[in-house]
Amino acid sequence: MSKILIIAEHDGRSLNQSTAKTVACATGVSAASIDILVMAESAGLVAAEAAKLDAVSRVLTVENTANANALAATLAPQVVALAAGYSHVFGPSTTFGRDLMPRVAALLGVNQISDIMAILDSHTFKRPIYAGNVVLTVKAPSDQPVVATVRMASYQPVASNSQAAIESVSCSAEIPAHTRYIDLKSGSSDRPDLQTATKVVSGGRALASSENFKIIFELADKLGAGVGASRAAVDAGYVPNEMQVGQTGKIIAPELYLAIGISGAIQHLTGIKDAGTIVAINKDAEAPIFEVADIGLVGDLFSIVPELTAALK
Repeated sequence: MSKILIIAEHDGRSLNQSTAKTVACATGVSAASIDILVMAESAGLVAAEAAKLDAVSRVLTVENTANANALAATLAPQVVALAAGYSHVFGPSTTFGRDLMPRVAALLGVNQISDIMAILDSHTFKRPIYAGNVVLTVKAPSDQPVVATVRMASYQPVASNSQAAIESVSCSAEIPAHTRYIDLKSGSSDRPDLQTATKVVSGGRALASSENFKIIFELADKLGAGVGASRAAVDAGYVPNEMQVGQTGKIIAPELYLAIGISGAIQHLTGIKDAGTIVAINKDAEAPIFEVADIGLVGDLFSIVPELTAALK
Protein backbone atom coordinates (compact mmCIF):
# COMPACT_ATOMS: atom_id res chain seq x y z
CA MET A 1 0.00 0.00 0.00
CA SER A 2 1.30 3.45 -0.93
CA LYS A 3 1.67 6.11 1.76
CA ILE A 4 1.67 9.69 0.50
CA LEU A 5 2.84 12.73 2.43
CA ILE A 6 1.61 16.07 1.06
CA ILE A 7 3.33 19.28 2.13
CA ALA A 8 0.72 21.94 2.86
CA GLU A 9 1.10 25.40 1.39
CA HIS A 10 -0.35 28.14 3.58
CA ASP A 11 0.17 31.67 4.86
CA GLY A 12 -0.06 30.81 8.56
CA ARG A 13 -3.79 31.55 8.66
CA SER A 14 -5.41 29.67 5.78
CA LEU A 15 -4.64 26.77 3.47
CA ASN A 16 -3.72 27.55 -0.13
CA GLN A 17 -5.98 25.88 -2.68
CA SER A 18 -2.89 24.27 -4.18
CA THR A 19 -2.95 21.76 -1.33
CA ALA A 20 -6.45 20.56 -2.22
CA LYS A 21 -5.33 20.16 -5.85
CA THR A 22 -2.30 18.16 -4.74
CA VAL A 23 -4.61 15.87 -2.77
CA ALA A 24 -6.70 15.41 -5.92
CA CYS A 25 -3.59 14.24 -7.74
CA ALA A 26 -2.64 11.88 -4.92
CA THR A 27 -6.00 10.14 -5.12
CA GLY A 28 -4.85 8.84 -8.50
CA VAL A 29 -2.56 6.42 -6.68
CA SER A 30 -4.69 3.35 -6.05
CA ALA A 31 -5.45 2.44 -2.43
CA ALA A 32 -3.12 5.11 -1.09
CA SER A 33 -3.14 6.51 2.42
CA ILE A 34 -2.81 10.31 2.23
CA ASP A 35 -1.42 12.47 5.02
CA ILE A 36 -0.91 16.24 5.01
CA LEU A 37 2.02 17.87 6.81
CA VAL A 38 1.45 21.39 8.15
CA MET A 39 4.61 23.19 9.29
CA ALA A 40 3.98 26.50 10.99
CA GLU A 41 4.58 28.55 14.10
CA SER A 42 0.96 27.96 15.06
CA ALA A 43 -0.71 25.29 12.95
CA GLY A 44 -4.20 25.13 14.43
CA LEU A 45 -6.22 27.09 11.87
CA VAL A 46 -4.45 25.63 8.85
CA ALA A 47 -4.60 22.06 10.19
CA ALA A 48 -8.35 22.35 10.85
CA GLU A 49 -8.88 23.43 7.25
CA ALA A 50 -6.66 20.65 5.90
CA ALA A 51 -8.49 18.04 7.97
CA LYS A 52 -11.71 18.77 6.09
CA LEU A 53 -10.28 17.80 2.71
CA ASP A 54 -11.74 14.61 1.24
CA ALA A 55 -9.47 11.54 0.97
CA VAL A 56 -7.09 12.74 3.71
CA SER A 57 -6.33 10.18 6.43
CA ARG A 58 -4.36 12.36 8.86
CA VAL A 59 -3.04 15.88 9.27
CA LEU A 60 0.36 16.08 10.94
CA THR A 61 1.45 19.36 12.51
CA VAL A 62 4.92 20.59 13.38
CA GLU A 63 4.91 23.82 15.35
CA ASN A 64 8.17 25.71 15.57
CA THR A 65 9.01 29.41 15.63
CA ALA A 66 11.46 28.67 12.80
CA ASN A 67 8.44 27.79 10.64
CA ALA A 68 6.80 31.19 10.99
CA ASN A 69 7.86 31.95 7.41
CA ALA A 70 8.08 29.41 4.61
CA LEU A 71 11.80 29.09 3.95
CA ALA A 72 12.77 26.06 1.88
CA ALA A 73 16.12 25.72 3.65
CA THR A 74 14.29 25.50 6.99
CA LEU A 75 11.40 23.28 5.95
CA ALA A 76 13.25 20.72 3.80
CA PRO A 77 15.20 18.98 6.63
CA GLN A 78 11.98 18.65 8.61
CA VAL A 79 10.14 17.12 5.66
CA VAL A 80 12.93 14.61 5.15
CA ALA A 81 12.93 13.66 8.84
CA LEU A 82 9.19 13.03 8.77
CA ALA A 83 9.11 11.35 5.34
CA ALA A 84 10.49 8.06 6.68
CA GLY A 85 8.02 5.30 5.89
CA TYR A 86 6.28 7.21 3.11
CA SER A 87 6.44 5.97 -0.48
CA HIS A 88 5.60 9.39 -1.96
CA VAL A 89 6.18 13.02 -0.98
CA PHE A 90 4.11 15.49 -3.01
CA GLY A 91 4.09 19.27 -3.15
CA PRO A 92 2.34 21.77 -5.41
CA SER A 93 4.09 23.10 -8.50
CA THR A 94 3.78 26.66 -7.24
CA THR A 95 6.53 29.07 -6.20
CA PHE A 96 6.42 27.41 -2.77
CA GLY A 97 6.67 23.85 -4.09
CA ARG A 98 9.25 24.60 -6.75
CA ASP A 99 11.47 26.10 -4.07
CA LEU A 100 11.00 23.38 -1.46
CA MET A 101 10.66 20.04 -3.24
CA PRO A 102 14.02 19.99 -5.09
CA ARG A 103 15.73 20.40 -1.70
CA VAL A 104 13.70 17.52 -0.30
CA ALA A 105 14.63 15.33 -3.26
CA ALA A 106 18.32 16.23 -2.93
CA LEU A 107 18.38 15.44 0.78
CA LEU A 108 16.68 12.09 0.12
CA GLY A 109 19.10 11.36 -2.73
CA VAL A 110 16.42 10.86 -5.39
CA ASN A 111 15.41 12.59 -8.62
CA GLN A 112 12.40 14.87 -8.46
CA ILE A 113 9.51 14.43 -10.89
CA SER A 114 8.14 17.85 -11.84
CA ASP A 115 4.66 18.92 -12.90
CA ILE A 116 2.72 15.67 -12.65
CA MET A 117 -0.38 16.03 -14.81
CA ALA A 118 -1.63 12.42 -14.66
CA ILE A 119 -0.94 9.26 -12.65
CA LEU A 120 -0.91 5.94 -14.52
CA ASP A 121 0.09 3.82 -11.54
CA SER A 122 1.91 4.32 -8.25
CA HIS A 123 5.28 4.92 -9.96
CA THR A 124 4.31 5.96 -13.50
CA PHE A 125 3.34 9.53 -14.29
CA LYS A 126 2.74 11.92 -17.15
CA ARG A 127 4.31 15.38 -17.25
CA PRO A 128 4.59 18.09 -19.93
CA ILE A 129 7.86 19.07 -21.59
CA TYR A 130 8.82 21.48 -24.40
CA ALA A 131 6.38 24.16 -23.23
CA GLY A 132 3.60 21.59 -23.02
CA ASN A 133 3.89 20.51 -26.64
CA VAL A 134 4.99 17.00 -25.64
CA VAL A 135 3.67 14.86 -22.80
CA LEU A 136 6.30 12.55 -21.34
CA THR A 137 5.61 9.31 -19.47
CA VAL A 138 8.02 8.90 -16.55
CA LYS A 139 8.54 5.75 -14.49
CA ALA A 140 10.15 6.18 -11.08
CA PRO A 141 12.20 3.44 -9.37
CA SER A 142 9.95 1.37 -7.12
CA ASP A 143 12.65 0.97 -4.47
CA GLN A 144 12.96 4.71 -3.79
CA PRO A 145 10.55 7.32 -2.43
CA VAL A 146 8.86 9.40 -5.12
CA VAL A 147 9.35 13.15 -4.65
CA ALA A 148 7.20 15.17 -7.02
CA THR A 149 5.42 18.43 -7.70
CA VAL A 150 1.87 18.53 -9.03
CA ARG A 151 0.79 20.67 -11.99
CA MET A 152 -1.97 22.89 -10.64
CA ALA A 153 -3.73 23.44 -13.96
CA SER A 154 -4.33 19.70 -14.36
CA TYR A 155 -6.45 19.19 -11.24
CA GLN A 156 -9.53 20.54 -9.53
CA PRO A 157 -9.41 20.83 -5.72
CA VAL A 158 -11.03 18.05 -3.71
CA ALA A 159 -14.11 18.90 -1.69
CA SER A 160 -14.05 19.70 2.02
CA ASN A 161 -16.60 17.28 3.47
CA SER A 162 -14.43 15.17 5.77
CA GLN A 163 -12.85 15.39 9.19
CA ALA A 164 -9.46 13.70 9.37
CA ALA A 165 -7.54 13.22 12.60
CA ILE A 166 -5.04 15.94 13.52
CA GLU A 167 -1.83 14.81 15.20
CA SER A 168 0.95 16.95 16.61
CA VAL A 169 4.37 15.42 15.87
CA SER A 170 7.85 16.31 17.03
CA CYS A 171 10.74 16.76 14.63
CA SER A 172 14.37 16.48 15.68
CA ALA A 173 15.81 17.63 12.35
CA GLU A 174 18.67 20.08 12.57
CA ILE A 175 17.47 23.38 11.16
CA PRO A 176 20.20 25.30 9.32
CA ALA A 177 20.89 28.88 10.33
CA HIS A 178 22.58 30.08 7.15
CA THR A 179 19.23 31.20 5.68
CA ARG A 180 17.01 33.63 7.51
CA TYR A 181 13.84 35.56 6.81
CA ILE A 182 14.32 39.31 6.38
CA ASP A 183 11.20 40.76 4.84
CA LEU A 184 8.42 40.11 2.35
CA LYS A 185 7.57 42.69 -0.25
CA SER A 186 4.56 42.09 -2.44
CA GLY A 187 1.79 44.07 -4.03
CA SER A 188 -1.44 44.16 -2.05
CA SER A 189 -4.72 43.75 -3.90
CA ASP A 190 -8.34 42.92 -3.23
CA ARG A 191 -8.52 41.04 -6.52
CA PRO A 192 -8.57 37.22 -6.59
CA ASP A 193 -5.22 35.44 -6.57
CA LEU A 194 -4.08 34.84 -10.14
CA GLN A 195 -3.47 31.11 -9.69
CA THR A 196 -6.83 30.36 -8.07
CA ALA A 197 -9.11 32.90 -9.79
CA THR A 198 -11.99 31.46 -11.84
CA LYS A 199 -11.81 34.50 -14.15
CA VAL A 200 -8.62 36.20 -15.35
CA VAL A 201 -8.09 39.28 -17.52
CA SER A 202 -4.60 39.61 -19.02
CA GLY A 203 -2.98 42.43 -20.95
CA GLY A 204 -0.09 42.38 -23.38
CA ARG A 205 2.48 44.63 -24.98
CA ALA A 206 -0.22 46.36 -27.03
CA LEU A 207 -1.27 48.26 -23.89
CA ALA A 208 1.91 50.31 -24.51
CA SER A 209 2.31 51.65 -20.96
CA SER A 210 1.67 50.95 -17.30
CA GLU A 211 -0.86 53.78 -17.25
CA ASN A 212 -2.90 52.11 -19.98
CA PHE A 213 -3.17 48.94 -17.88
CA LYS A 214 -5.80 50.87 -15.94
CA ILE A 215 -8.44 49.69 -18.43
CA ILE A 216 -7.45 46.07 -17.75
CA PHE A 217 -7.80 46.58 -14.00
CA GLU A 218 -11.17 48.28 -14.41
CA LEU A 219 -12.55 45.43 -16.53
CA ALA A 220 -11.18 42.84 -14.10
CA ASP A 221 -12.80 44.61 -11.15
CA LYS A 222 -16.18 44.58 -12.89
CA LEU A 223 -15.82 40.85 -13.53
CA GLY A 224 -14.37 40.04 -10.11
CA ALA A 225 -11.37 38.63 -11.93
CA GLY A 226 -7.67 38.24 -11.31
CA VAL A 227 -5.25 40.20 -13.48
CA GLY A 228 -2.39 38.73 -15.52
CA ALA A 229 0.02 39.84 -18.21
CA SER A 230 2.17 38.51 -21.00
CA ARG A 231 5.93 38.30 -20.60
CA ALA A 232 6.31 41.13 -23.11
CA ALA A 233 4.24 43.42 -20.89
CA VAL A 234 6.24 42.42 -17.82
CA ASP A 235 9.59 42.84 -19.57
CA ALA A 236 8.50 46.27 -20.74
CA GLY A 237 7.88 47.25 -17.13
CA TYR A 238 4.14 47.81 -17.45
CA VAL A 239 3.32 45.46 -14.54
CA PRO A 240 5.29 43.43 -11.96
CA ASN A 241 6.65 39.94 -12.60
CA GLU A 242 4.17 38.32 -10.22
CA MET A 243 1.44 38.94 -12.82
CA GLN A 244 3.17 37.05 -15.63
CA VAL A 245 1.25 34.19 -17.22
CA GLY A 246 3.01 31.58 -19.33
CA GLN A 247 5.87 29.12 -19.45
CA THR A 248 8.18 31.33 -17.38
CA GLY A 249 5.35 32.74 -15.27
CA LYS A 250 2.21 31.22 -13.79
CA ILE A 251 0.36 28.30 -15.37
CA ILE A 252 -3.34 28.80 -14.72
CA ALA A 253 -6.67 27.18 -15.54
CA PRO A 254 -9.49 29.68 -14.97
CA GLU A 255 -13.01 29.09 -16.23
CA LEU A 256 -12.77 32.33 -18.25
CA TYR A 257 -9.58 33.88 -19.66
CA LEU A 258 -9.55 37.22 -21.48
CA ALA A 259 -6.37 37.86 -23.48
CA ILE A 260 -6.27 41.54 -24.40
CA GLY A 261 -3.57 42.84 -26.72
CA ILE A 262 -1.71 39.54 -26.47
CA SER A 263 -0.42 38.03 -29.71
CA GLY A 264 -0.31 34.46 -28.40
CA ALA A 265 3.31 33.31 -28.39
CA ILE A 266 3.68 29.61 -27.61
CA GLN A 267 5.25 30.46 -24.25
CA HIS A 268 2.11 32.34 -23.23
CA LEU A 269 -0.26 29.68 -24.55
CA THR A 270 1.51 27.12 -22.37
CA GLY A 271 0.18 28.94 -19.33
CA ILE A 272 -3.48 28.92 -20.40
CA LYS A 273 -3.95 25.58 -22.17
CA ASP A 274 -6.35 24.31 -19.54
CA ALA A 275 -8.53 27.43 -19.37
CA GLY A 276 -12.24 26.79 -19.88
CA THR A 277 -13.20 29.62 -22.26
CA ILE A 278 -10.59 31.86 -23.91
CA VAL A 279 -11.60 35.26 -25.24
CA ALA A 280 -9.09 37.19 -27.35
CA ILE A 281 -9.13 40.88 -28.29
CA ASN A 282 -6.50 41.96 -30.80
CA LYS A 283 -6.35 44.32 -33.77
CA ASP A 284 -4.29 41.77 -35.76
CA ALA A 285 -6.67 39.23 -37.25
CA GLU A 286 -3.72 36.91 -37.92
CA ALA A 287 -2.51 36.85 -34.31
CA PRO A 288 -1.82 33.26 -33.11
CA ILE A 289 -4.05 33.81 -30.05
CA PHE A 290 -7.11 33.48 -32.31
CA GLU A 291 -6.13 29.89 -33.14
CA VAL A 292 -6.84 28.82 -29.54
CA ALA A 293 -9.52 31.36 -28.62
CA ASP A 294 -13.14 30.26 -28.24
CA ILE A 295 -14.29 33.84 -28.88
CA GLY A 296 -12.28 36.42 -30.81
CA LEU A 297 -12.78 40.14 -31.30
CA VAL A 298 -10.69 41.90 -33.95
CA GLY A 299 -10.38 45.58 -33.22
CA ASP A 300 -8.81 48.36 -31.17
CA LEU A 301 -8.61 47.27 -27.54
CA PHE A 302 -8.69 50.90 -26.41
CA SER A 303 -12.22 51.13 -27.82
CA ILE A 304 -13.49 47.60 -27.14
CA VAL A 305 -12.37 47.19 -23.51
CA PRO A 306 -13.95 50.43 -22.20
CA GLU A 307 -17.16 49.49 -24.03
CA LEU A 308 -17.18 46.08 -22.34
CA THR A 309 -16.54 47.67 -18.95
CA ALA A 310 -19.33 50.18 -19.48
CA ALA A 311 -21.72 47.42 -20.53
CA LEU A 312 -20.97 45.52 -17.32
CA LYS A 313 -21.91 48.57 -15.25
